[in-house]
Amino acid sequence: MSLRICIAGAGAVGGVLAVQLAKAGHEVSVLARGQTLTAIQTHGLQLNDEAPVRLAAREKADGGPVDVLFIAVKAHSLEALLPEVTSLIGPDTIVVPAINGIPWWYFAGVQGPFMGEVVRAVDPEGKILSAIDWRCIVGAVVYFTAEAPRPGLVLSRPPYRFILGEPNDMSSERLHSLCSVLRKAGLDAVASERIRDDIWTKLVANLASNPLSVVAHASLGEIFGRSELREAVLAVMREAMLVGACYGARFAADPLRLMEVGRLKGAFKTSTLQDYERRRPLELSGMGDAVLELAARFAIPMPTTRLLLSLTQFLAHKTQETP
Repeated sequence: MSLRICIAGAGAVGGVLAVQLAKAGHEVSVLARGQTLTAIQTHGLQLNDEAPVRLAAREKADGGPVDVLFIAVKAHSLEALLPEVTSLIGPDTIVVPAINGIPWWYFAGVQGPFMGEVVRAVDPEGKILSAIDWRCIVGAVVYFTAEAPRPGLVLSRPPYRFILGEPNDMSSERLHSLCSVLRKAGLDAVASERIRDDIWTKLVANLASNPLSVVAHASLGEIFGRSELREAVLAVMREAMLVGACYGARFAADPLRLMEVGRLKGAFKTSTLQDYERRRPLELSGMGDAVLELAARFAIPMPTTRLLLSLTQFLAHKTQETP
């Protein structure tokens, strides 16, 4: 069955989704801006050395609600896109935020002392939580590396792994149907009944690697493989895991296992380092600031994490101020 699918954000992850789903026969459109929009409209969207795929690309949403909406923009960019995103959401639309870090919906859908509260680092005024009903959402964790070296071109290698889960931690027909749709499109999608565990497991690795990649100008292989960086990496991981544990997270891997997986990524640059080199705003709100916000609720000191984030922000500001 062909679905109407829109991907908001045609960068690295969004590009992989768009190409694979379009090749599988779905009616795919993307929301994009600037040079990326022009490139896709002119030449199509290319994944690796394959022929470019032609698909609808526009800056403004039109055509009404879609069956599935993937949000593949950086967390700090989403609020500005709300008018476009919400116009694509109908009563039966599945919204899949493929965004790194703590999501804006983190406290929605489950019982607990913070139920319904806003994560200010990613949703300062609660606008996103108010605009997108959490019941539309299927949470996602993306486990593959990708980069967009130029507009309209995405480089990435399979397996394209996705972990999907309902915010209320329940199994559902739509969850398993969506996993099936992605698998048929060549995407390695699995269902989780504790999606926040998966969010935290990836977040621990991201928080230890993305800011440090900017400070040390290092690849994933170097961050997780060089002995000089080991102490800093393990310190950040321990701090982040303590925060996650306070919120009931169960981790799928210990720090040593996470380091080994990261080391095997080799010379790949983190998305944060890619953005830094291109003088783009860094994706630190969900991966860094949100963790500090959650830590503060339990008065957890985060000395190494705070230091690393401060150094990263200093370098980013310095670079953006330089002509």
